[in-house]
This record gives sequence, structure tokens and C-alpha cells, in this order.
Amino acid sequence: MHILITGGAGFIGSHTADALIQQGHRVRVLDCLQKNVHPKGLPDYLNPEITFIQGDVRNKEDWIRALEGVDAVFHFAAYQDYLPDFSTFYHVNAVGTALLYEVLAEQGADRRVSKVVVAASQAVMGEGRYVCPHCPWEGIPDIRSEERLRQGRWDHSCPLCHKTLQWQPSDESIANPCNPYALSKDAQEKAALRLGAREDIDTTVMRYSIVQGPRQSFFNAYSGAMRIFCLSLYCGRSPFIFEDGMQVRDFVNIKDVVDANLLVLDHPQAKGRIFNVGGAKACTVNTFYEKLQEITGKRLPAQRGGHYRYGDTRHIFSDTRALESLGWKPRRGIEESILSYWEHLHEQEAREEILAYADRHMKKLKVIREVQG
Repeated sequence: MHILITGGAGFIGSHTADALIQQGHRVRVLDCLQKNVHPKGLPDYLNPEITFIQGDVRNKEDWIRALEGVDAVFHFAAYQDYLPDFSTFYHVNAVGTALLYEVLAEQGADRRVSKVVVAASQAVMGEGRYVCPHCPWEGIPDIRSEERLRQGRWDHSCPLCHKTLQWQPSDESIANPCNPYALSKDAQEKAALRLGAREDIDTTVMRYSIVQGPRQSFFNAYSGAMRIFCLSLYCGRSPFIFEDGMQVRDFVNIKDVVDANLLVLDHPQAKGRIFNVGGAKACTVNTFYEKLQEITGKRLPAQRGGHYRYGDTRHIFSDTRALESLGWKPRRGIEESILSYWEHLHEQEAREEILAYADRHMKKLKVIREVQG
């Protein structure tokens, strides 16, 4: 097959490209090389067999050029940041996706594309599903208020009895986006599935949890715990652990994500569906940092309790049984993810300025905030 990967110079896209080429597919990449992800331009890890097009998914002419002669599309291009430019999230993530289907619809009988796989995010689920262990309440709580976070009250409280709620695994039916990025990805999901059904284009949406491994951008402030913790230890700086570090997450290895992507490319039961792609093991941020110190052999006490990021979920854990029913399961643990990322970090020109820049960036935007009193 001839396969287009948008955002293919990035983390998930480049690994997926490698696997597709290894299987004998031809791969074309469309990527805008966004500066805060690729400040040095085209990355040197990109497979030399890739045909590269620099372009923007918001540009119809770039889509037309990139789709020529293509049989399938992995649509990974996305805008991720903490910036308050809300419209950009929609322009890239939602409108860019709608434009893909617009071009495919206009191709009519000449259309070759028979499959589209769209990268969504666990963020669409927001806080996910919770129950109260003390009374009958169950549901999906809304975003935590700024007032609660300023007071250091991290956990969700039951609206009936006011005791602490207990998180539950969240399946694909849950959608409660609470920040601009998540809202745009929710819109993207709906556009992809409904336009795909309208135009009879086999479409699958993949909701990735926190994906980890080599090639994650060191420069992207959005990219999370692995980047922050590894760069901090590498530079000999104690990292911030936001809130109390007891936030529950599920981390998934990039190789497991690639396996999932390849599976749904031609699986007959994947058409028109959303799948969670997660690690299937709950892990607190504190546990993750402890494991990272153990594997790297570097130990520094973290700074806890005084800072938080407004808009973060308290707990989120993806139920992956739907994808597992197709024969997939996560086979790599956080240990493999940490080790491969740490090795990758030592191959780069990692500098303390990278970490300092990201901290200044988020503080300037008032994403990192301090507990009052």
C-alpha cells in the first residue's frame, strides 16, 4: 500500500512509518515541522525511504498534493500546547480533519484512499468515570475549580456526601473534554467518524493514553512527565511534581501504540469505531518518578505540593478491552519506556536551557500555578 502519514516527522508518526516500511509499504509524510516541536527542522531519525512533503493540514492544496496516489492515511498531525490561542486548536485538529474528508469526497470515483486512521487523545475523556464508595453517586466530574486547586484540595468530592470519589477505568463511551486541546480533539473525533460514514470511507479513531519512548520532543512543553523528569535528572535539578504526586495515569509504550496502529489498518472490526490505546496498568506520578530514579541510577528529591497546572485531570485510566478484543494488548511496561527514552536523551544535545525554557513558558502563561497559604 501507499500510505500517507500526517505529522509523520513526529513521535508516533515516525515510529509508525518505520514499521510500515518494514512491512513493505510505501510511506509519504506531510508535516509542517512546527518550531516548538522541531526547532532544528527535519529530524535526523526520519527513515530515508520516506517521501517527505512540508505542508500544513489547514491548506487544501497541501492535502491534494499529499493524497495523490495514496491508499490509506494515518492522520497524526495535531496542535498541542498550553497557549490560550483556542482557535488554533480547532483550525489544526478539527478543521484540518474536516478538510481531509472534503478533499476525499471531491475525488469521487477517482479516490484511492480506502482507510483513514485518526489520532485522538485520552484527554477527550476529561476526568473520566468516578464512583462514591460511601453513597450511590456515580458519574463524570467536571474540571476542578481554581479555588479548590489554590487551596491544595486535589481530589474530587462527592456532590451528595462530600467524601472523596474513587476513579474508575473509562471506556470509549466517555467524552467530557475540559480544556481547549481536548475540546478540539473531541470535535475531530466526531468529524472523522461522521464524515467517514457519510462518504463511505473506512475510519478508525485511536485515543492514545500517555505515549512514551524515544523521539518525544525535548522542546515541547506539553509532552509531559517523562520529558520533565528525565531532563531534570540529566541536568541535576529537582523536578516539580505537581499536586501531591498521587495522580493516577496509564502510560503506554510507543511500540505498543505502533502495534495497535498496524492492527486497525486492515482489521474488519475496526471500521467506524473509537479505541482506547493505553498501558492497562494504573500508575501514580510518584511511582513513576521513583521507578525512573531506580532505572537511571540518578536520585534527587522532587518538589511536591506547592504547584499545580490548571486544567490537569486528577486521575484518568483508559479501559482498553475493546482494542484487546481485536487481539492487541500492551506488552511493554514503563521500565522499557524509561530506559529507551533515557538512552535516547544521552544521544542528544540536551541542555539545561531546554528545561528552563519550558518552565518559563508555562509560568508566563500561568499554566503552572502555586498553592495559596
